[in-house]
Amino acid sequence: MSPLTGVLREAWATYRAYAGHFLLIAFVLYLIAAIIGALLTFAAGNVGAGVGSVVNLFFMFLLQAALVKAVQDVRDGRVDLDLRGTLSAALPYVLPVAAASILAAIGIFIGFVLIIVPGLILLTFWSLIVPCIVLGGSSPLESFRQSWRTVRGFAWHVFGTYVLVFLIYIAVQVVLGLIFSVLPGSGRSFIADVVSGTLFTPFIAIVVTLIYYRLTAAHAGQVSPPGYPPAGGYPPPGGYPSAGGYPPPGGYSPPGGYPPPADSPPPGGYSPPGGYPPPADSPPPGGYPPPADSPPRGDYPPPTG
Repeated sequence: MSPLTGVLREAWATYRAYAGHFLLIAFVLYLIAAIIGALLTFAAGNVGAGVGSVVNLFFMFLLQAALVKAVQDVRDGRVDLDLRGTLSAALPYVLPVAAASILAAIGIFIGFVLIIVPGLILLTFWSLIVPCIVLGGSSPLESFRQSWRTVRGFAWHVFGTYVLVFLIYIAVQVVLGLIFSVLPGSGRSFIADVVSGTLFTPFIAIVVTLIYYRLTAAHAGQVSPPGYPPAGGYPPPGGYPSAGGYPPPGGYSPPGGYPPPADSPPPGGYSPPGGYPPPADSPPPGGYPPPADSPPRGDYPPPTG
């Protein structure tokens, strides 16, 4: 069983339980970004639109970090950070998230231009860079390696989860398109962007963050799904020998396997003449008993000189 089994169900349950909190964060940031962009475009034309795009990117990176922080906050079953607290906690991560996201976008774009498949591979393995930065404390460059290590071993499961999320997103877009088709053309795009972003972006952030938590726990051995060996390949505790013939700790395995056979020689490499164990009628070592004419103990003459 994959550690990601049921992750969409958990994401949906989290989304429903804290919908007000997540939607408020997304709506406020989307609305502010959309208003600033519209005002700049109205005031300065194309130049203003270009500046508005930069402002919009800033708010998108802030939104990513804020939603990851919000998911971390509610994992204990309650909301400890309000809107202002969440944004304040996410603000220090905006620049690292922006740097990593831009580099990732460039790499993924090049991958898609080449043969598409490299782009999908990079999209899958780099999908956790934001949680790695916000939750794992990684630097922008380190987040790529950390995301790759976290996804490694579960890439197909991660990719399949994102395919399902993409299909859900397409369905939501179709429904919203039908709903907004009755609105006038001038305001339809603005409203549709704000509403669709507000509704769906939190769900994507929840899914990505939960994937990060689950895979991190799986690699750490805190969660060992059926069919997966314990983390590190180490045998289960509880003493040796264990089921399966695990060797004793330290990597040492005595000759002949563990535990040693009942008739194996004693440790130390010594094996008495005649094999081990000695025959029942063999004399003790040292030639005992002594000859009949040997002097008794204590009567031996002292050493000369």
